[in-house]
Amino acid sequence: MGDIRSLDMDTATISKTFQGIREHFSGQRESTEMSIAHVLRTSHPGFDVTCTAKSDYDLLGYAKAGYATASEIFGEAFDATRTYVSPSTRAGDDAPKLRDNIRCGSWRYTWEENEFLLYEVYYHAPFQAPKQICFVLSPRSHGVTDRTSPVIDALLLAAGSWSAKLHNEICVFDNGAWKKSKKLWDSVQGSSWDDVILNQDMKANLIKDVQGFFDNEKLYKNLAVPWKRGLILHGVPGNGKTISIKALINTLYTRPDPVSSLYIKSFTCCAGEKFAIGEIFKRARKMAPCLLIFEDLDSLVRDKTRSYFLNEVDGLESNDGILMIGSTNHLDALDPAIAKRPSRFDRKYHFKLPNEAERSAYCQFWRKKLIDSDMVEFPEALCDIVAKLTEGFSFAYLKELFVISLLTVARGHTGEDDLVIVEEEKKDEKLGLERADNAKEVKAEDNAAEKSEGTAAPEKKPTVPEVAIPASLKDNTLLQILHSQTRMLLEEMDNTDQSKGKAGKAAEKDGGDAKNNFFIQRAQEGHLFGGDDDDE
Repeated sequence: MGDIRSLDMDTATISKTFQGIREHFSGQRESTEMSIAHVLRTSHPGFDVTCTAKSDYDLLGYAKAGYATASEIFGEAFDATRTYVSPSTRAGDDAPKLRDNIRCGSWRYTWEENEFLLYEVYYHAPFQAPKQICFVLSPRSHGVTDRTSPVIDALLLAAGSWSAKLHNEICVFDNGAWKKSKKLWDSVQGSSWDDVILNQDMKANLIKDVQGFFDNEKLYKNLAVPWKRGLILHGVPGNGKTISIKALINTLYTRPDPVSSLYIKSFTCCAGEKFAIGEIFKRARKMAPCLLIFEDLDSLVRDKTRSYFLNEVDGLESNDGILMIGSTNHLDALDPAIAKRPSRFDRKYHFKLPNEAERSAYCQFWRKKLIDSDMVEFPEALCDIVAKLTEGFSFAYLKELFVISLLTVARGHTGEDDLVIVEEEKKDEKLGLERADNAKEVKAEDNAAEKSEGTAAPEKKPTVPEVAIPASLKDNTLLQILHSQTRMLLEEMDNTDQSKGKAGKAAEKDGGDAKNNFFIQRAQEGHLFGGDDDDE
């Protein structure tokens, strides 16, 4: 009979086992699992041996969560690389750590008063992704069937059920593999629809569509309608797509019956994009009901994978319980088979530039955050004025406007220097207009020539609207700084548009096409969770 406790003091058996595993890896190999299982049965004759995939059974994570205990019995023979783990941020409170990336290790494992030996082996097979396999050993005194141990099977069922669920995590698919991201889950905590400034009707409809889908499984079945839906969130960057998705993830997780979220960053995979698409929908079907999020759908689905993707979306296999959300900054770049065909992505939500009322509501949002601050005077009347000054601003630019203005106030800036700069700029504009009038006759012929060649007239440069400022607010420091920063951000917008235009012309000159220009634009915009462009 096997005795696990005796292994605590005597590591000779463990060392002998590691020696056998090393011998296997030092020469030609055909079946790693079979070879290691043979080594373990030889070195532990009183034990049943079961081989599993670590991806299916996170036994160490199960123990770390408090459902079992695991203690190392490596001795001096285990194989690992010790790595340095820096703090999450340079200014963070967490201390640096050392971590072992174990290639071969063993643990004494206790679950429900049953004791086991656990071996984990990490290795690379030729032309395959790295593998991590686990061997669970149990003393034969627990009983045995023809080929399995009942007590090992009971442990694997319990650990497997736990591993299949998300525990304050979001499933992320990237580089051909699924990972559970606690960091991404942390980033959506606190996201609330109260912080999302959108058209009220559109926001209410979006919430109703998502919550109603998961509330009405029985209704779908009673009506004999497939319980699946697809939504597309589209619009220029910076107008609320990301924060809306974060609010959706958080509110779905806080339901009485929490709904898991799966986030797709890319289809890139060494086995090919079709394999990746298959793995994505295979996992989604297992975790349904769930929210399946495709970041930048227009760049994910390409011509060579479009048919395969569409077959997974509405093919023969059931997608019951899957609500898909695809985000895109370029709806016109989406294939019509995805964007316009019913039963795939049924509803589209257009995140437009905010109108004056929405800009005023966003200013009120910032005012509420600063209501108790003694560093800045932020009267309510200021909100409508700022809303008028910021015509054409996205929520992302509005956020930048408030951030940089408040930082300027915090540095003790009074706003007087900005007024001087504004007056000088107005003089320069006036002088420029006078010079333009004097040169009008000279330019007339050039403009006529440009029009005859089909050259488009230059767009009008954006300017800050003229807004009447009440006497009570003319000396308000925050308003003066906001006004000045608005002008600067408008200049930045104008320069960005000009650089995009020049880049597009250069691409066309070099033989590029519309798709090249599209990718140039994409490089300047960022991704849903990869940047701050779309945070608000």
